[in-house]
Amino acid sequence: MATDAFPSRVLPTLDPSAGHTFIEPCKRINEGEDVSEFLCSKAYVDIMTFLLQLNRSLFPTKLSDGSVQTYPLNSEAVEYSAPVRQLQQLLSKLEAILSEAPPDKGPRRFGNISFRRWHQLVESRVSDLLEECLSPELLQTKSSDPNGPTAEVELKSYFLGSWGSAQRLDYGTGHELSFLAFLAGIWKLNGFPKNTPGVEERAIVLGVIQPYLELVRTIIKTYTLEPAGSHGVWGLDDHSFIPYIFGSAQLAPALSGSDKVPEEGSLPDAPDPTGVSKANIVERERIVNLYFSAVGFIYDVKRGPFWEHSPMLFDISGIKTGWAKINKGMIKMYNAEVLSKFPVVQHFPFGSLFSWDRDPNAVPPPSNPHTSSQSQSRPMEPAPASGTQAPWANDRGVGDYHQVQ
Repeated sequence: MATDAFPSRVLPTLDPSAGHTFIEPCKRINEGEDVSEFLCSKAYVDIMTFLLQLNRSLFPTKLSDGSVQTYPLNSEAVEYSAPVRQLQQLLSKLEAILSEAPPDKGPRRFGNISFRRWHQLVESRVSDLLEECLSPELLQTKSSDPNGPTAEVELKSYFLGSWGSAQRLDYGTGHELSFLAFLAGIWKLNGFPKNTPGVEERAIVLGVIQPYLELVRTIIKTYTLEPAGSHGVWGLDDHSFIPYIFGSAQLAPALSGSDKVPEEGSLPDAPDPTGVSKANIVERERIVNLYFSAVGFIYDVKRGPFWEHSPMLFDISGIKTGWAKINKGMIKMYNAEVLSKFPVVQHFPFGSLFSWDRDPNAVPPPSNPHTSSQSQSRPMEPAPASGTQAPWANDRGVGDYHQVQ
């Protein structure tokens, strides 16, 4: 997939006049070998396209007068469209439901069973919640098949998959992926306004994805949810991944509209990556940056030296070539550690918006351990003082993510 100008990597929207057949999303990834098929699917192409589209929008912008516009959290430079504000309202309604399912007070080592009550309440109200907060035109987009479902059936599937597992009492990157697909589905259904490239994308990340992450963190703390398929000290983060992608983009060098995404460098006044291991710097930066916001949550829930409980993030913090290098590596790693991992993507459902059909331009990925059914991948045993080697930190261990032409 090209990584230069916006027009070459914008998620296409459905043509309302062309007709479309919606279908009930279903499970397709049943064994490790199916992951290779997923990596050649139209769904994979669309997810990566949307991720890269959002990622580029967070890079600072070179303005015509020579100045640079940055996009911190709560940025006044980002205006929220009506659909973004409706999604914020939806998140607020979910947060309010927490009060109806207070955590059980009994002693419990893993996950609080009251999370099942919260999840059940959300599931029982999901149609009303979506109808209150999304446009009826979008939800009731008709199928070409007169007896087929509307778009709501597909969106509902990804929305409900975004909040952790009520059965396992856990939350992880597969649930985060489902929320990304929910937003991408709305995009495909023409649910966001067609603004100047980057404008609506920034609003989606700062106005919807960051509040989603904050709500998820509240849910995790409220119900002590377990990490889903945690890699322990060999993973990047127990629960999330995308804030590290978008947060590193916020601190990378500025772009003009036609510039290629840089592979190294940082904003002149960006905090040094080593700041993740300094509590005072994390506390200062977490209010303006997605990367540090995610690290700040780790500080909230873990104790001990940073290199000890988060060795891969500690290892990444030593990269000398700047936040753009970290951003590029995070995208590679997301492809390898999230989209190519059977335990993560096995629950992802496929319908018409995210299709299991093979992309005609797909090149089958080389066989590698990331597409196996192993639940853990250990790039290297952790060294006590330096942490686990990030698989891409020295451009080894993980190849470029599967290119989409």
